[in-house]
Amino acid sequence: MVKADSYRYARGRFDNSKAKQVWRVLVVEDDPQTRDFFSGSVSRCAELLLAASVGTVAEAKAWLDDSANTVDVLLTDLGLPDGSGLEVIRHATRLNPACEPLVISMFGDEDNVLASIEAGALGYIHKDSTPDDIAQTILDMRAGASPISPMIARRVLSKYQSDRRENNRVLAPVLSSSIAIKSEATEDGEAKSQRGLLSPREQEVLALIARGFSYTEIARLQGLSVHTVQTHIKNLYGKLSVHSKSEAVFEATRMGLLSPHD
Repeated sequence: MVKADSYRYARGRFDNSKAKQVWRVLVVEDDPQTRDFFSGSVSRCAELLLAASVGTVAEAKAWLDDSANTVDVLLTDLGLPDGSGLEVIRHATRLNPACEPLVISMFGDEDNVLASIEAGALGYIHKDSTPDDIAQTILDMRAGASPISPMIARRVLSKYQSDRRENNRVLAPVLSSSIAIKSEATEDGEAKSQRGLLSPREQEVLALIARGFSYTEIARLQGLSVHTVQTHIKNLYGKLSVHSKSEAVFEATRMGLLSPHD
């Protein structure tokens, strides 16, 4: 098998009149077994070169900051021990705008997906649907594709649809404000009854969401891991029957769980 791979590599590099482009790949994954799986797939591909394989945000940034290192493709997880893979994506694309990031993560909610895309990711694969040949996925992306798991694509579409529904919903309070008047006593009573819906920690996280803080910033302010923050937000979504941050803020405000100053 090793000889066959070597022969295939030799043909790919030297039988043609001009050598094929070899893409340098940086793998950022904290789970050793998964990191070895990704690294092995990249290493076995003649058109890819494993530039480095690390397990933390700090290691990735240090490697990227070394002027001797170059990278064409960044393959990164989001939930890393010392931060978010979003930090690595932003750092890599800031240093090299031509770098193409690919996210492979257990996080499948639309907020993480959209945040990754906004940071510069060109593909998003859920770990439950990781392809056996990740090297081919990377090559497809370099060829112009945007690999995305079907379940992720569905959630992005759901996010788009919910945003459209919300745009219609936000008009309702404005149109009905002159006729739907409640006494302050009634409103206060409803707000108090709703307050018990959320735990104190969920209430704090909700207030920070309303102020526009990111997952990483909320984790830092609350002294929590990003994963724990995401768990609180998932619980919030369930209790409020919503599917996005913007919906959560709107519904919580409507229910009296957020004041205009939160």
